[in-house]
Amino acid sequence: MTRIIIFGGHGKIALLAEPLLVAAGNEVTAVIRNPDHADEVRATGATPLVADIEQLDVDALAELIADHDAVVWSAGAGGGDASRTLAVDRDAAIRTMEAAERAGAKRYVMVSYFGASLDHGIDPENSFFTYAEAKAHADERLRASELDWTVLGPSGLTLEDPTGAIDAEATTSETVSRADVAATIAAVLADDSTIGRTIRFNTGSTPIAEAVRG
Repeated sequence: MTRIIIFGGHGKIALLAEPLLVAAGNEVTAVIRNPDHADEVRATGATPLVADIEQLDVDALAELIADHDAVVWSAGAGGGDASRTLAVDRDAAIRTMEAAERAGAKRYVMVSYFGASLDHGIDPENSFFTYAEAKAHADERLRASELDWTVLGPSGLTLEDPTGAIDAEATTSETVSRADVAATIAAVLADDSTIGRTIRFNTGSTPIAEAVRG
């Protein structure tokens, strides 16, 4: 049994990933900010943990992560305010990496996006620029860490039903369902060959477990 803590535990992807991880025999803790979401998280089989990651320092985050084996970052500010995007998508994410290192939780899966890169090419005048910057710097910090990391780069997210198949060889971003992203999180956590890799993907025709295998 792997003990997994998911940040952004009430997000659309996390709510789909949690029952998959529980069904695979894992013990899942879902970090949420709003206590009103606890019952919905509990219904997935995960244990809700109310905490405001924006406000917690590395020491406090390490206490949350302690006794877990793996961290999944699926949190986000949700756009809008640029300063909050940096505070959550970059700064809080990086603090959880430092906390995971301190707590001894070696496995870390980052849910990023297909085009994330320091050389993302987004115009600074574009409203997406701050998010692109935040994700690029968080991803790079993770890659430079001593954690057993995987960065997932799904393409444009949809609410379509899961297909169970992706294209992890894609060179241009198309779309993929959130349900298939959730299944990809579960697949990479179950496969150590995904450690140290960035996996960008669209919906496709290769079964997910096969598509992510190194």
